[in-house]
Amino acid sequence: MAFNRLTAGRTLRPLALVSLLTLAACSGEPQQGMGGMKVPVSVIQVQPQATVIHTELPGRVQAIEDAEIRARVNGIVQSIDFEQGSTVKTGQRLFTIDPAPYRAARDQAAAQLKNAQASAHTARLLAQRYTALIKQHAVSQQDYDNAVAQSRQAEAGVAAAQAALESAQINLDYTQVTSPIDGTIGKAQVTVGALVSATSATSLATVHRLDQVYVDITQPVAQIATLRRQIADGIVKPDANGDTQAEVKLDGGATYRHPGKLLFSGVAVDPGTGQVNLRALFPNPEQILLPGLFVRVSLAQGTDQKALVVPDQAIQRTSDGKSTVVLIKDGKAVFTPIEVGPRTQGGYVVYQGIEAGDQLMVEGFQKVRPGAPVQAMPWKKGPAGAGQGGAQPPAQGGQPGADKPAGDQPAGDKPAGDKPADGQAH
Repeated sequence: MAFNRLTAGRTLRPLALVSLLTLAACSGEPQQGMGGMKVPVSVIQVQPQATVIHTELPGRVQAIEDAEIRARVNGIVQSIDFEQGSTVKTGQRLFTIDPAPYRAARDQAAAQLKNAQASAHTARLLAQRYTALIKQHAVSQQDYDNAVAQSRQAEAGVAAAQAALESAQINLDYTQVTSPIDGTIGKAQVTVGALVSATSATSLATVHRLDQVYVDITQPVAQIATLRRQIADGIVKPDANGDTQAEVKLDGGATYRHPGKLLFSGVAVDPGTGQVNLRALFPNPEQILLPGLFVRVSLAQGTDQKALVVPDQAIQRTSDGKSTVVLIKDGKAVFTPIEVGPRTQGGYVVYQGIEAGDQLMVEGFQKVRPGAPVQAMPWKKGPAGAGQGGAQPPAQGGQPGADKPAGDQPAGDKPAGDKPADGQAH
């Protein structure tokens, strides 16, 4: 029994020694080869392209016509003659204020007019008789002058009575409150039986015309100065027809289906905000844009014939909030600060930091460090990047490469066959 144990022990020792040597050799081979490994990353080559430059600015919707219906005579509201929230036409009756006292005033003014007309007729006949008698020296000159003056005073009285009748008729018409414009009316501000006053201009309702709307926009004066400088330098070419197209961005990032146009740009800067006011006009047949709605407006500023456009996911943010990209130079990753310009359909225009022909990393940020050797492969824009045109800018506060682009694998989940970069933890 002892002999068997001794024989087994002698046999196991060489096997254990061989196993340890094999494990040591296996663990040493990757360490020797890690220094030459290149991390595969996806890149694009930046090329200049003609790009329409858009500026996205805040705006607020205003009705193209906004009529406040107010009382113009004193009285009791007898009836509300419209359906609240409905569409009304110009001249349509909305409210009826008790017309009885104004009808009586109109009738009294009509009677006074008739009295004035009768007095004027008598005075006119007297003046005519005195005109014939003065030629025969049958009346004195003083009597003739008095007759002519009385005739003219009577005619003036007729004119005053006529004006009083018209005023009374206007007040009577004001008891029938009508809409001054076509549009959509809101709720009634008063009820039947309410006492309304012309002195305080009691508010009755509001009518909005919404088939078209204004969007009032504010733009920093620094942006305007930059655009003018780019146009003067020939970088940006304005539209030949001079019409600036505009688009509205709704909540959630959706684009309003009806494009508009910029009506005017303000000629004065608000000293309190340092901004200039602009106004755009948009069709609104479905009445999606309602007065007071806050929106984002994209204005086409012109065309940059040689713009360098970088995809959204290629732009990273440093801890101090600056934008960077990763360029591939001499087979190594070079983190480069850039100056980001306006947003376009394909990403962002970059003004400084890159040049035409540069290789720019789009995917693989979490696998590389500055100066790490990389293997550049063409970027294939798959389903993950298909919607990048509507993506938001990279979040601030992260390190370069901290934002994981769409389509990349998490740092801890290496795909089969992928090897870690030199110096990375593994």
